[in-house]
Amino acid sequence: MVQTETLGRVIDEHPFFQGIDAGLRELLVGCAKNERFEVGEFLFRNGGKADKFFLVRAGTVAVEVDVPGKPPIIIETVGEGEVLGWSWIVAPHIASFDARAMTLTRALSFDAKCLLKKMAADPALGYEVLRRFVPVMAHRLQASRMQMLDLYGPDGEDRPAKKVKIEVVKAVKGSKGKNRKADALLAAPEKPLKATRKADKEKASKKQKKAG
Repeated sequence: MVQTETLGRVIDEHPFFQGIDAGLRELLVGCAKNERFEVGEFLFRNGGKADKFFLVRAGTVAVEVDVPGKPPIIIETVGEGEVLGWSWIVAPHIASFDARAMTLTRALSFDAKCLLKKMAADPALGYEVLRRFVPVMAHRLQASRMQMLDLYGPDGEDRPAKKVKIEVVKAVKGSKGKNRKADALLAAPEKPLKATRKADKEKASKKQKKAG
């Protein structure tokens, strides 16, 4: 079993809780334990109970979204010195992503039920924990947003096709439907019909004058 002194030292040395008061650190120790995850093992699953969070001590964890019939979409990777899991803070305490060990991973886990109870009893502890988690939550949501934009944004393959406006030209009067085919509607006659008839009359008139 891991000694309490060892857990306290791990918390002190981890960047996430750097500078925390010694008394508050002892409250954290009571909810912590060391865990180990093999390659491919999940720390938590999307839709499962969010009853822990983890301080990663060694290894790399992929935060990802499972896509049926396709490889998982990796939102980001979390490594040594980082924290993993924030859904335990917000009811209904359900994990929003999968967290999968990409390498052998060692982490310090904290029991959410234990910690929430202590945070409610000690506002100073609650403040210290929450003020550290708010930037993590904001960062994780931003990372998710950027991944979704890459996949489904304006430059992605799934963007809707542009609408092409086609100018429809009315059929020539008196055509009796002969030029009402689909291709006839996409282009106007090169010259208006009245102008063509006028030009023909002028040519005929000139020919008559020459003949006379």
